[in-house]
Amino acid sequence: MLTMRPCHDNLGVFRKLDPVKPGNCYLIKGIEYGSEDISILPGGLALISSGLRCPMMPNFADDQRGQILLVDLNQPVLKAVALRISRGFDVESFNPHGLSTYIDEDDTVYVFVVNHPQNMTTVEIFKFEEEQNSLIHLETIQHELLHSVNDIVALSSDRFYATNDHYFIQEPLKTFGCLSGLAWCNVVYYSPSEVKEVATGFRFANGINISPDRRYIYIADSSAQNIHIMEINLNNTLTPVKTLHLETMPDNLEVDPKTGDVWVGCCPNCWKILFYDPENGLGSEVIKIENILSEDPKVTQVYLNNDSVLQGSSVAIAYEEKLLIGTIFHKALHCELGSS
Repeated sequence: MLTMRPCHDNLGVFRKLDPVKPGNCYLIKGIEYGSEDISILPGGLALISSGLRCPMMPNFADDQRGQILLVDLNQPVLKAVALRISRGFDVESFNPHGLSTYIDEDDTVYVFVVNHPQNMTTVEIFKFEEEQNSLIHLETIQHELLHSVNDIVALSSDRFYATNDHYFIQEPLKTFGCLSGLAWCNVVYYSPSEVKEVATGFRFANGINISPDRRYIYIADSSAQNIHIMEINLNNTLTPVKTLHLETMPDNLEVDPKTGDVWVGCCPNCWKILFYDPENGLGSEVIKIENILSEDPKVTQVYLNNDSVLQGSSVAIAYEEKLLIGTIFHKALHCELGSS
């Protein structure tokens, strides 16, 4: 028998938010319509997906098409500029969600972007041209197993893992699936020669990333407030290792390539999405997880707010002494770590 599970606690309905800041924080110029996912290249260039439009989500970008933004973290004042996309790609229907980057042996930077044109799901692969501030579109991938992709982690120039955040395709059934607590969402492995489900049993499979040694995959299950750690097998299937429970809803996961620390953008009171009020918007929260593979990981709340400065955080990522915080549909923030 199917029963509707109470979700007040997971949505943060009764949670009290006491502000936490790591140091001085500033809005990033040029970001007004979301910064849902962020990937930072080794030299300090941040690629940001912006302009995501989703059913039942607040949207400030009715007349603004989706973009991939570039922020140079080496500059004293951070400002976003839109990357030009090569001719032939349908920029008018571009609706970017999760993104991931992969740097080949010849230093070619591949940018994988989850796209939702006309409420469909595709994965777009681009080549980043730094000197021209542009993206060259290489390929569009569409597959029946990639039906509701949220996030992606690139494994090579043409292979990746992706999370499906819904089991159903139709919008009314998607809502039913979320509210009923069905753990039917999954992770899919894609290569040109093979596409297959490699993990399942998630209520809302969201952010996904890989450990620096490329042996483990981290998966955020937002509705269950869990992060799953899974080992990559030789056949690219995933074996569960452990589950880390958080008292908040995790979204995207970013991994520090040097330390292995996992930065998590979280939504502490997601119930406000259903009754959105710009004067009383969603809060934002950032969690840092150290030694995630150990028996006793250290979980630190780095940032928390419940005001209109930053609404609905979805991603956080650190570069040297800067912390970037992105949002689903709002602005983006950078904080000076250690300046408090």
